[in-house]
Amino acid sequence: MLDLPFDAMLRRRRHISATPGFAAAGFLHDRLAEDLRERAAMIARPFADVLDLGGPRPVWPAGDGLVVRAALGAGPTEPAGRLVVADEDGLPFADASFDLVVAAGSLTTVNDLPGALVGVRRVLRPDGLFMASFVGGLSLVELRTCLLEAEAELTGGAGRHTAPMVEAAQAAGLLARAGFSMPVADVDRVTLRYASLFGLFDDLAAMGARSVLADRRPLRRDVLINAAARFAAMADPDGKTPVTIEILHVAGWAPMLKRPA
Repeated sequence: MLDLPFDAMLRRRRHISATPGFAAAGFLHDRLAEDLRERAAMIARPFADVLDLGGPRPVWPAGDGLVVRAALGAGPTEPAGRLVVADEDGLPFADASFDLVVAAGSLTTVNDLPGALVGVRRVLRPDGLFMASFVGGLSLVELRTCLLEAEAELTGGAGRHTAPMVEAAQAAGLLARAGFSMPVADVDRVTLRYASLFGLFDDLAAMGARSVLADRRPLRRDVLINAAARFAAMADPDGKTPVTIEILHVAGWAPMLKRPA
């Protein structure tokens, strides 16, 4: 049996449990969603049928066309008949169903990202557009460093406690290998600042973004305390530690049908 990096059921539970209080911690998702809408607005063409793929709340506004959400769990305000609960790497839609697929934040912890991208291309109509924004690259490098160094010092080894990230240099290549035309990728670097490591953990939990690694182990209390001290030692003079977030923006077009010679 293939070992998958992420626990899909835990991922689903984290997303659902975060739903009630997500509005108070959804600032990062709001940024992803707003950027997607702005980029789509610069394209001079209508999109009649749209798939809003994953994410904790809707990205694409309902309009005259069909807007379908494929999400990990139903939120409390989902319009009836518009939500399909599905994983991104197993889309239950017919071929060539949509003119546009958008995904805000939902590709960071997909078990089979290349397969998910192939599936997105499959459900797009010829010359349909895929646009996504998700966390990757060097995101949370400060947290990763503190946990690794603390665990190495106290246990003599280090486990994985944060998800592996897609590098910006890989993103456009992944779209090309999935069969998209004119794939592009760019990076938006954001710096958040926290007074403590525990404040960062609180925000990650409220976003439904705590670790969902399949091969994970609980952090020992002494390791956590040591990591928190290391995090505090990295603080600016005002006592807050900068935390790096890299947002990857990708886009690609489904190939047009070839006309007979």
